[in-house]
Amino acid sequence: MRVSDIIEEFIKELFEQEDSIEIQRNELAEQFNCVPSQINYVIATRFKPSQGYYVESRRGGGGHITIKKVNNTKSEYMMHIINNIGSEITSNEVDILISDFLTFDIIKPMEARLLKVATSDNVLQLERTEKDKVRARIFKNMLLNLE
Repeated sequence: MRVSDIIEEFIKELFEQEDSIEIQRNELAEQFNCVPSQINYVIATRFKPSQGYYVESRRGGGGHITIKKVNNTKSEYMMHIINNIGSEITSNEVDILISDFLTFDIIKPMEARLLKVATSDNVLQLERTEKDKVRARIFKNMLLNLE
């Protein structure tokens, strides 16, 4: 497991007890023997609004970060995700969202496999500039049609 994955799992475990957590960037970096920018990277890529989180960052004094989990019904959560995807999405971002959907029991494993296959680079054999746009349209439409 990569350090980023371990940090992500640690933060997600904190949400098992609370809907809002506060972490010290430097303390967390020391705990995982990494630089504070690694913590920033994990939070910026894996705790975005499109993934159901609100992040507030404060500089100074070691820099604390407050992360709040948006608690909605499954359909509200799904619409929140769809509305925040934008016009482009990478394969990696799709994989992270699908992983979150499985974790929160929003989709079934078969639906996850279908979403991954339909949005994979193997299927979307287009120029890089078009690939992420087409992937976003396919992903959003598939999500809209899940029950």
